[in-house]
Amino acid sequence: MTLPDVGSESEDDEEGVDYRFTLANERTFLAWMRTSLGLLAGGVAVHTLVQPFHMAGLRRMLAVSCIVLAVVVALGGYLHWRRIGRAMRRGEPLPETLLVPILSAGIGAVSIMACVAVLLR
Repeated sequence: MTLPDVGSESEDDEEGVDYRFTLANERTFLAWMRTSLGLLAGGVAVHTLVQPFHMAGLRRMLAVSCIVLAVVVALGGYLHWRRIGRAMRRGEPLPETLLVPILSAGIGAVSIMACVAVLLR
């Protein structure tokens, strides 16, 4: 087992990466975190403030869906931020993300549940 030289570049060395791209990656990460916090707040609000619906469990299902989607977006945003940073440091093409279709499908599903809840009220 050999140890790296003190002067050698490591994978995490950001020398050579334009700081503007690093800051843009960070802003994108923060946007994913804001989205996640909004979903989390929405899930807690639905569970706490909304009166029960006629369909048993619909309020809880709506709240849990928002909270689970918040967790997925938060973790996915962090992993995406790391993958983008690594690709920039290595000079590789930027990787695609699954967060956009996951978030779109998740918000679509939550919206349909909310519509059903409103219509059956």
